[in-house]
Amino acid sequence: MRKGIKVALDPTPRQEQALWSHAGAARFAFNIALLHIRSQLSGCTPVQGKGRADWSMPALRRWWNEWKREIAPWWNENSKEAYNTGLQSLSDAFSNYFDSRSGTRKGRRMGWPRPRKRSKTTPRFTYTTGSFGLIKDDPKALRLPRIGRVHCMENVRRLVGDARITRMTIRHEGGRWYASLSVECDEPQPAANLKGSIGIDLGVRTFATLSDGTMIANPHRMKLIARKQRRLSRRLSRRHKGSKRWVEAKRENSKLANRAANQRRDMLDKTTTMLAATYRDISIEDLNVKGMSRRNKPKEDPGRPGEYLPNGRARKSGLNREILDQGFGMFRRMLEYKCARTGARLHVIDRWYPSSKTCSGCGTVKTKLSLNTRTYVCHTCGLVMDRDLNAAINIQVAGSAPETLNARGGNTRRTPGAHSPNETRTKQPHPKGMRLGANTRKSVLQAKTN
Repeated sequence: MRKGIKVALDPTPRQEQALWSHAGAARFAFNIALLHIRSQLSGCTPVQGKGRADWSMPALRRWWNEWKREIAPWWNENSKEAYNTGLQSLSDAFSNYFDSRSGTRKGRRMGWPRPRKRSKTTPRFTYTTGSFGLIKDDPKALRLPRIGRVHCMENVRRLVGDARITRMTIRHEGGRWYASLSVECDEPQPAANLKGSIGIDLGVRTFATLSDGTMIANPHRMKLIARKQRRLSRRLSRRHKGSKRWVEAKRENSKLANRAANQRRDMLDKTTTMLAATYRDISIEDLNVKGMSRRNKPKEDPGRPGEYLPNGRARKSGLNREILDQGFGMFRRMLEYKCARTGARLHVIDRWYPSSKTCSGCGTVKTKLSLNTRTYVCHTCGLVMDRDLNAAINIQVAGSAPETLNARGGNTRRTPGAHSPNETRTKQPHPKGMRLGANTRKSVLQAKTN
């Protein structure tokens, strides 16, 4: 299996200058190759083979090797891997653009590749070939071609172990240089001490509520640094863009944001490690974070043309910041690969399952339940329970019954009249069958097991 290892570097001033030079070489190769593709598309440069332009990696590499001595006489000052990084990034950018247009690439729509600016591009370059990696009898160092031995802040030998390093990316973020190692190692043995199942309900007031009653508090990182962040942002806006004082203020601002990101990752790492190493079955919801953090649409006042009605935009923006600060997507990604390592089973409940509206005692489903209602009260069986705890128990029950819950795309429709008498029906059966939503994905109970 493959896994990633990230370590902080401690370069000397000379080595740091060389790192900046390699990152600049990768950006230069990207921009000059983009001009070459534009020249081909405009008809100024002939193309070998079919098509108006050839942005494949072999074609870009042949063009670079042919013209590098003229367009970059200083090319031998940096490793060839730095230039290959920029060329590979451009080739991938074009592939993503056309795959996005054709619909074969999922996610947001990708735009046409644009030149990379030094002020807006993360400095990075990648080693894929050559004598890079660990150094014998030197556990706290890495070998970087054309740069030499670079000291690390951790014991890299202990982190890598017997794995084989296949790729190493050097990146500058938050005022420090980092090395991300991609290694190939043996499949880990499943943990033998896993037991029980747990349901997890993620939220804003409390980061996570477990079905056993455990609550993980929300540290509200952005609220703690909001005052200092506003002060640093005002200082940055008063500086002349591009000046030394502007660069210094921007560095301070990025350090503060990077510190909050490190704190978020640290909490998520510890939480997911505890869950994956303790429970055999873990159930979570398939949250639509993008939809949850979407801004309210403006509503025009019919009585006053050109004016808009109050829509709670300011209040919703504060909620959006809290949602994005939690890192729900990162929490799920960490759980996925950590469960694969320990052998735990991760059950992803369909996002349309009403976990908060369903009573964990009798199964009654409420028609409406506002976000302000923090205590769940069932008028059928008299259950009184915390709203998040009730949802976590329902998620655990939904994930612990895989024999009745098919994966996404399976048929989970129930026959007409088969619902519980205590269940509050919000939609009537369709004359030709049960209609539970826009399509089969909006089923009452549906889980996906990874």
